[in-house]
Amino acid sequence: MELKRVVVTGIGTINPLGHNLKETWENAVNGVSGSDLITHFDASKFKTQFACEVKNYDANNYFDRKEARKMDLFAQFALIAAKEAVENSNIVDNVDKDEVGVIWGSGIGGLTTLYDEVMGYAEGGQIPRFNPFFVPKMIGDMAAGLISMKYGFRGPNFGTVSACASSTNALIEAFNYVRFGKATAVVTGGSEATIDQPGIGGFNSMQALSTNNAEYKTASRPFCKTRDGFVMGEGGASIVLEEYEHAVKRGATIYAEMVGGGASADAYHITATHPEGEGAMLCMQRALRDAQMKPEDIDYINVHGTSTPVGDIPELKAIGKVFGEHAYNLNISSTKSMTGHMLGAAGAMEATFCIMALRDGIVPPTINHREWDPQIDEKLNLTLHKAQKREIKAALSNTFGFGGHNASVIFKKISWML
Repeated sequence: MELKRVVVTGIGTINPLGHNLKETWENAVNGVSGSDLITHFDASKFKTQFACEVKNYDANNYFDRKEARKMDLFAQFALIAAKEAVENSNIVDNVDKDEVGVIWGSGIGGLTTLYDEVMGYAEGGQIPRFNPFFVPKMIGDMAAGLISMKYGFRGPNFGTVSACASSTNALIEAFNYVRFGKATAVVTGGSEATIDQPGIGGFNSMQALSTNNAEYKTASRPFCKTRDGFVMGEGGASIVLEEYEHAVKRGATIYAEMVGGGASADAYHITATHPEGEGAMLCMQRALRDAQMKPEDIDYINVHGTSTPVGDIPELKAIGKVFGEHAYNLNISSTKSMTGHMLGAAGAMEATFCIMALRDGIVPPTINHREWDPQIDEKLNLTLHKAQKREIKAALSNTFGFGGHNASVIFKKISWML
């Protein structure tokens, strides 16, 4: 069977750096930190009192009041990101809706809804009272369902769950559905909203979050010797993947071509990355093989790079094993230094940064770096402090999740196709 080519024709996002793609990309290029003190709840008793929240968010600016009450925040972010991507792609009136799917990732889903309902029950006395929308607000697959209902897309529709790799796995699934001819286009991506008491408290108990409350603006510092944990982020990012010939025929704007994806398991530990980066190495190798590319074809890697003491080093080890001497020619950056860790939405957000880097020839920076970690090879270009201009023909994005889930995707510059 001849595989179809798959291109990006729409992008949308809402995240700690902006409420749309333009604002987000400008802030990323300028190295803006999205971290601030938590406003979603009183965090004064928690070890971590800061996070990368979506700034100045008001659901009433996007939804009818009754509609908003039926959706958890993660689903609201999904609909907002998807709306921009779908409108950006101009696909609604130019496609058979039976052939458009929605595949959406969320690592946790409606955690705030679950917390609020359980607390309400605990405080409610002997008679159990639950919101009739409790279950549909909580379950992670509901974002995909809501997007399909909004636009009437009747193609393949489901959610992916692989912790922080969830939306990268969603991208890979969407890519495969289009290239195997099972869908003309797929709206894909991910969203997460876990800046709440159980989210912050749970990750605090694992000692995964930074507790640097005194320097909350710069606490997300991937690869820095002084890093002490990740900073929680939230939001959503959406990408429309479309069959190439269909996109050309309807005159769509094409941002990039998606050419490969790879996945693996560490088979090592419930939360820790394999110390030698074995799973990370496998998923990058598989993505390259899937794309029929050599390591030397990649110019930029948007790394998982969470800013945890034990997590950053294995990924760089894996890059060294996969790319060899070419690793020194790469630009490497962690945009989590700006957005925080958006968990299940991270993969789609970071794929978006890769696509924009390809389009504009700009590598977004790794900010907040203070001191070089002696465990890291000094010859690596970690794109510290400021964005760097360079021609980027191909970019790779990594995401790794609790449970040992690893996923990588590769995008290629559109000029290669024309």
